[in-house]
Amino acid sequence: MASAYPVIDHEYDVVVVGAGGAGLRATMGMAAAGLKTACITKVFPTRSHTVAAQGGISAALGNMGEDDWRWHMYDTVKGSDWLGDQDAIEYLCREAIPSVIELEHFGVPFSRTEEGKIYQRAFGGMTKNYGQEAAQRTCAAADRTGHAILHTLYSQSLKYDSQFFIEYFALDLIMEDGECRGVMAWNLADGTLHRFRAHMVVLATGGYGRAYFSATSAHTCTGDGGGMVLRAGLPLQDMEFVQFHPTGIYGSGCLVTEGARGEGGYLVNSNGERFMERYAPSAKDLASRDVVSRAMTMEMREGRGVGPKKDHIYLHLDHLDPKILHERLPGISDSARIFAGVDVTKQPIPILPTVHYNMGGIPTNYHGEVLTLKDGNPDSVVPGLMAIGEAACVSVHGANRLGSNSLIDLVVFGRAAAKKAAQVVKPDTKHKKVSAGVEDAILARLDRFRNAKGGTRTAELRANMQATMQANCAVYRTGEVLDEGVKKIAEVNAGMPDIGVTDRSMVWNSDLVETLELDSLLAQATITMNGAANRKESRGAHAREDFPNRDDVNWMKHTLAWIDGKGSVKIDYRPVHTYTLTNDIEYIAPKARVY
Repeated sequence: MASAYPVIDHEYDVVVVGAGGAGLRATMGMAAAGLKTACITKVFPTRSHTVAAQGGISAALGNMGEDDWRWHMYDTVKGSDWLGDQDAIEYLCREAIPSVIELEHFGVPFSRTEEGKIYQRAFGGMTKNYGQEAAQRTCAAADRTGHAILHTLYSQSLKYDSQFFIEYFALDLIMEDGECRGVMAWNLADGTLHRFRAHMVVLATGGYGRAYFSATSAHTCTGDGGGMVLRAGLPLQDMEFVQFHPTGIYGSGCLVTEGARGEGGYLVNSNGERFMERYAPSAKDLASRDVVSRAMTMEMREGRGVGPKKDHIYLHLDHLDPKILHERLPGISDSARIFAGVDVTKQPIPILPTVHYNMGGIPTNYHGEVLTLKDGNPDSVVPGLMAIGEAACVSVHGANRLGSNSLIDLVVFGRAAAKKAAQVVKPDTKHKKVSAGVEDAILARLDRFRNAKGGTRTAELRANMQATMQANCAVYRTGEVLDEGVKKIAEVNAGMPDIGVTDRSMVWNSDLVETLELDSLLAQATITMNGAANRKESRGAHAREDFPNRDDVNWMKHTLAWIDGKGSVKIDYRPVHTYTLTNDIEYIAPKARVY
């Protein structure tokens, strides 16, 4: 097998897989620390999905009124529905402040106040004084914050001695004796295969939103890192928690940032009623995303949706000053015009809850080190392997991520991973040997899919998976619907041996790329469905109509899930870290679940 696929060798101290916000911040930091660093990415760095992040990045800077990182931590713990690890959340909220100031120094073109400070807007669930009133905590570059951050980080990373391997598709981790010793990748441009030996591999591959039919995610968001981890025999964590963003444009799924409501936008039903006042009397339209998504779904279920089919809701921005829309929401104005044919200064935007973010992922500690359950230790570190960004589950978001906590997650933990790697990796040390059989298995998987002659097209199987996830693992869930989903997703898995790939080439073979991506997506979709059926409570984004209450006695614990090659899922658990990192703030105990 190896002789059929000649492999080009590379040796680095660290290899980062993925060039979004987290991957670039880690690459930059590791190279700056003197480590020989490579970054592998399947798309050009500035095409990574971070570029689509709109509304802002959270940090308790206090530029628009009094703020405190402890209030930010309280909001994040509460938003997580108490499933977030409080040591990691404390690290996130404390380090958010220097991380954003650092971005400013790197050159991120933030919007400014009249005093020249970074402009901050209100976002759902962000409060002052432990929930008493709304806080303006979300630092913004108009409504293109991710775009501004990504381009800045890429330009910064180029000034350090790191090497980018662009349009390389990561195939699998090179694992031996429970350690990660590198990664295999395929150069899409010339068809060559590459073995990257590394003392540390950092997975920054993003989420798996494309497991669903309607998602705000780019088509590249196929959970490649999660798939590699599962094939390495390691678990994923809390995969049942999938966030539906309340405001995806009806018909396209294109995101309308929460910043639109932060600037004063509001939702109405077919009666013209601002219905969020009923569901969340205090926070109203700026309640957390799980609350707003469920409220919208209830309005549509009860016949108060808008349009001929009563199947969506209106978002009004037409009452806002056109100057404000032009300065602070220019991208949303363009998207509404392109995807909905709407002039936001005169008409409401038709919107619908749409899959937006995966709270679950590769379990890590707040240093970015990947964890597994070993010898009864739920915090056992996997040597040589890190994960950051949406691919990881730190877990700072728990059962539900607050808006604008994603970009800060990328930057803080990309930075943390670089710091930890600088401590544990000794530059230019000799790489350990790897048994030939390890790499043969990776090449055999590639060859099997490349030469697959079955009767089912990849697109057909992917459509079946996406339809199943959309219908059986959506905003509201019941045991009956989830059990049906478990059977249906098993049927999709059963179709994988009959998959057919028509293109046998190695150069820009999109048919093969999509098949490899589907393999990763389907494994994670299967775990998500099984995890949702297994968790018999409602918490954050996981809303069970047959178990409507949060159950802290039995279910305040992280789900760990493994999957074998036949789609069979094994589930175990690890405890939530109900302790803080320092003595600066005490453990925040569970209270009421709705804002």
